[in-house]
Amino acid sequence: MAEYTYKYNPNRNTDWNYGGSKWKLSRSKIDFYFECPRCFYLDNKLGTKRPGFPSFNLNIAVDELFKKEFDEHRKNQTKHPLMEEYDLDAVPFKHEMMDTWRDTFVGITHTHQPTGLTVSGGVDDIWVTPAGKLIIVDYKSTSKEGRIDKLGDSPWEQQYTRQLGVYRWLLEQNGFEVEDTGYLVYANATKDRPSFNNTLEFETTLVPVKTTVDWIEPTLLEIKDCLEQETLPKCGENCEYCPYRQAAGKKLQAIHFADKK
Repeated sequence: MAEYTYKYNPNRNTDWNYGGSKWKLSRSKIDFYFECPRCFYLDNKLGTKRPGFPSFNLNIAVDELFKKEFDEHRKNQTKHPLMEEYDLDAVPFKHEMMDTWRDTFVGITHTHQPTGLTVSGGVDDIWVTPAGKLIIVDYKSTSKEGRIDKLGDSPWEQQYTRQLGVYRWLLEQNGFEVEDTGYLVYANATKDRPSFNNTLEFETTLVPVKTTVDWIEPTLLEIKDCLEQETLPKCGENCEYCPYRQAAGKKLQAIHFADKK
């Protein structure tokens, strides 16, 4: 059996670019815009994506196991022990669309009429209160010192807050009532053990995240303007890719023109 070799293709099929039949504005693309409007434009308008990176397979495994756990309680409409531990009066939401909403390539969708942008997001989980209000939930896993019981203000944690906000907005646009506070089910692997012994031990905590949605409408208008313009947008303040492209381009051009002399 031949070994599979991934080869980076910088030119995406135009169906998947802005204006193409298969293009949607995913939750992750909204974060991409926040990170760097220029890279976002190169990817979605011009069809040249950033090189990828390997999947976080351990994180994916934790997500899958969480899903199995919560699906068992969804089927029986019972509280997960984590809900009992944090005195959260809710159960996993049972709905015929759950599998679709959790599908990364489909997700919860809504077409924003002022811009015509179809926004989508694949949620990890949804819980429901006795009053029928939905709670947005995302699974996270990491390994760092200390107990994780709240979010800080790092770029990653700001992204998590926006992420839950987009999911909340999508559900609200589809006619559901959603709690302002979402939750991260956070699995933190400890390194404070004498040996591996084929076992990772996690401390799982429930981290509340206060969401807002008032930023989404103006952001969608900005994104529409960005995609429609014919000049390159500004670089993101902390983008590492734009300075790399600029520096590499200048050096390659210098070599090219030197060879022509």
